[in-house]
Amino acid sequence: MADLSRTTHRVSGGYDIVIAEAGDRAAPAVVFIHGSGPGASGASNFRQNIDAFVAAGYRVILPDLIGYGGSSKPEGLDYTLQLFTDTLYEALVAHGISAASLVGNSLGGGIALLMTLDHPEFTRNLVLMAPGCVAEREAYFVMPGIAKMVSNFGGPDFNLAEQKRLVSNLVHPDFAPNIPDTLVAERFEVARTQPKDVIVRMRTPDLSPRLGEIDKPVFVLWGLNDEFCPEAHSRLFLDHCPDVRAITFGRTGHWVQVERAAEFNAYAIEFLDARR
Repeated sequence: MADLSRTTHRVSGGYDIVIAEAGDRAAPAVVFIHGSGPGASGASNFRQNIDAFVAAGYRVILPDLIGYGGSSKPEGLDYTLQLFTDTLYEALVAHGISAASLVGNSLGGGIALLMTLDHPEFTRNLVLMAPGCVAEREAYFVMPGIAKMVSNFGGPDFNLAEQKRLVSNLVHPDFAPNIPDTLVAERFEVARTQPKDVIVRMRTPDLSPRLGEIDKPVFVLWGLNDEFCPEAHSRLFLDHCPDVRAITFGRTGHWVQVERAAEFNAYAIEFLDARR
């Protein structure tokens, strides 16, 4: 894998946001925004995509959201979509990025949407894999994948086996045996440092009524067997975004960029190349 450099930026509220990156700093920036869940981080969520995008001539930006990876993990507050978006945007600007393509999975897709709505001049285009925040929060919490994600993470009984179970829930059962132990271990080390507020006090709005405001090119990719964000939500983008295309993958869960890495890389790079 390409070597990653890491920079920490202090943002409003006194929080630190870590940004890893690879590739030519003069190349067009692509910001990969990871999803939620115990142990998530930028590098662990997109490890199978970094080299392909660097080889295609892009500057790969991998931030750790507040509450995740190596970034600050405050307790005693609501983890709102606005908090995720504002702290990330401030860190990206401090990192010298004035415009970028946004690639977001799950919660990261919702952040990409809100960042585009709040700062339309910043976003060139969007690649979204099973994006969240296009339904009421309660609608997601009845999804079977989220129900299975309930865990005593960070507690005394939390171990590698429990972390592997959590990660396996993100993918189709056929793919679960392919999850590397190194990925599980990497996420376990992060999960052990996270407060429960990251999950239990997450607050996300329904952005679907605002999708028609997004005039950037949008590419939506979804697994048909996603148990976290239903594939039927792809129709919201097709119905409301003025410039959108979508692909659905059979026998695929919530992690298109992992389960279908080679195809995802090829399709997403083709989409971005056409708009350089």
